[in-house]
Amino acid sequence: MSSHREAPEIAKDPVADSSDLYAFISPDHPDTVTLIANYVPVQLPSGGPNFFEFGDDVRYEIHIDNDGDGYPDVTYRFEFTTEITNPNSFLYNTGPIESLESRNWNRGQFYRLTRVVDGKEHVLAQKLRCPPCNVGPLSTPKYQDLVRQATYRLSTGEKVFAGQRADGFFVDLGAIFDLGTLRPFQQLHVAGKKIFKTEGEPVNALDRMNVHSIAVQVPLSRVRRKASRYGQGDRASVIGVWTSASRQQVRVLGDRVAADTAVGPFTQVSRLGNPLVNEVIVPMSKKDLWNSLPPSEDKRFVRFVEHPELAALLPALYPGVFPRLDALNKAKKPRADLVAIMLTGIPAGLIDGFTNSTGNVQADMLRLNTAIRPNRKPNRFGVLGGDLAGFPNGRRVGDDVVSIALRAIAGVTVPLVDKGFTPDAAANAVTPGLSAADVTAPFLGDFPFLGTPYDGFGNPPAAKS
Repeated sequence: MSSHREAPEIAKDPVADSSDLYAFISPDHPDTVTLIANYVPVQLPSGGPNFFEFGDDVRYEIHIDNDGDGYPDVTYRFEFTTEITNPNSFLYNTGPIESLESRNWNRGQFYRLTRVVDGKEHVLAQKLRCPPCNVGPLSTPKYQDLVRQATYRLSTGEKVFAGQRADGFFVDLGAIFDLGTLRPFQQLHVAGKKIFKTEGEPVNALDRMNVHSIAVQVPLSRVRRKASRYGQGDRASVIGVWTSASRQQVRVLGDRVAADTAVGPFTQVSRLGNPLVNEVIVPMSKKDLWNSLPPSEDKRFVRFVEHPELAALLPALYPGVFPRLDALNKAKKPRADLVAIMLTGIPAGLIDGFTNSTGNVQADMLRLNTAIRPNRKPNRFGVLGGDLAGFPNGRRVGDDVVSIALRAIAGVTVPLVDKGFTPDAAANAVTPGLSAADVTAPFLGDFPFLGTPYDGFGNPPAAKS
């Protein structure tokens, strides 16, 4: 997860923890945009009888800003309720679950989907069903059929799904958070000379983990603002996307008779736009504050983007490998390239035929130029790999956002704003050494794109005698 357990308070509240956000033009329906937000991270597949689920007391939202002010113009709100079929059973299911209406499924979840446009609420659907968790071959023998039943096409044009999916994020967490170790550097040579030595092969620490996803595929006409209202034609096709989770301000703990209740207005406890921002950019003392604020307030954090701590750590951790980055850091010149990528979008003229700028407001959002068609052969390095349909132009499920972010911080994107800067030879090779091939559950070619969740019976694999 690119943003799991990223702040002290949300680390204690996984059901409200937004772990990954994706926004991309749908390759199966290029007249739509697909938005996916993952929550409830680090799910071990096995572990009943209390399997993972969305929070009935959490408001989950995906926001779209189409005029560049850092406030939502369109929001898709998901609110969940849980129903128990057999109050006298301790089991999640008492037999095979072969349909969403199965009486064998003892704890089902439903949700209401509301579209909020310029502050006005429109309920699109009520009591839509989530699929069950993927328990195992006896309990959920035809899981893909359950997913199809739980994928809805609404009369308003949206396609929607909410439920468990395989975690598609790939990262060598054990190495990166051991003082920034990049295991593949043992393979990196500059001018025929090995420049760093380390032991071991990279490991996808999140493989065979599940998440809970809310996903909506929306016609482009329902997310774009008309060019005449936007003011600049080039920016009329650019949207900013982020997700949030909110809880009511007061929780009253019940006793043996009364259930817990939540009262008061909703307050935001988690948000996510670009991957890794609160994770590795925002300092520890401000992470909880960042989670509570809207993107329009991100000017408070711009200095951490202009002078990222990780950029200073790379030359210290790998002496002699990043001399130009080291000199750039010591010059204390603000990183305008990173501000553009994360907070304003990339303006026209820096990359041939490309912009995803939303203007001057500094706000952490996934910015997507919806006029750029999907690439039939996606490059996992996105814009850095010459693929303008990939991160940081939105984010697709297979984009290698960790490598892209590391290379940008290492200086690869500085020439966008400073033609006189030449990145270090190592900057274009920085990578944790993983790709989508290191995700056991393959991505899907159509909605909801993330792979089938790992079942508890087969994961982890049984030991062979």
